[in-house]
Amino acid sequence: MKISTLALALLLACTAAHAQQAEALRTIGVSGQGEVRAEPDRATVTLGVESRKPKLEDARAAVAKTVDAVLKLTRELKIDPKQVRSTRINVQPEYNWGANNANERTLIGYFVSRQVEVELHDLEKLGQLLERATDLGVNQMGNPRLDSSKRQDLVREALAKAVVDARQNAEVIAKAAGARLGNARTINANTEFSQPPVPMVRAMAMEAKAAGAAPYQSGEMTFNATVNVQYDLIPQ
Repeated sequence: MKISTLALALLLACTAAHAQQAEALRTIGVSGQGEVRAEPDRATVTLGVESRKPKLEDARAAVAKTVDAVLKLTRELKIDPKQVRSTRINVQPEYNWGANNANERTLIGYFVSRQVEVELHDLEKLGQLLERATDLGVNQMGNPRLDSSKRQDLVREALAKAVVDARQNAEVIAKAAGARLGNARTINANTEFSQPPVPMVRAMAMEAKAAGAAPYQSGEMTFNATVNVQYDLIPQ
């Protein structure tokens, strides 16, 4: 069986193209890390009020009085009303169950609770808010959730650092292998955020009260990014 000159040329061309493609498919996979630190400039605080009374109206009145006082406090501190949210009142009857008969129960009172969530854009007011809210009767507090108005920019900065780190790692490996680095084929990225250690809120309120509601020192937030990149590896 004879092969024509044209067919032979096409066969050789296809073989060469296939070899070049196989050569180009050589890759190297690396990871890179990026970290950015920044001070928070805002915090979200949850102030809770709980009351247990034999009569429902008494429990509701006690909670309403404290919540109204907290809302008045936010106005005195000149916190934007749009940054203050109060939840609906929660009412639960409480019973004393019979020791001998599980089906017997006696109503002994009511548990009433409500929360006020405050988003602070001025952390210098945080200590004063916690101190005065405690004095007003707030008896449940969550640790402040710290954040930054520049969160998106900080995350992107961490990602950029991670990509640069991955490229440098890949270049070192490629050079050691006697090759050079090509373009990136795939990139997978993950980010995470960690708050600075936050002391217990009641301790913070006591410290603020002892220091005359001194500004709250928040520490630094950390934004971490990790990327996994696959590069073309080109033989020298």
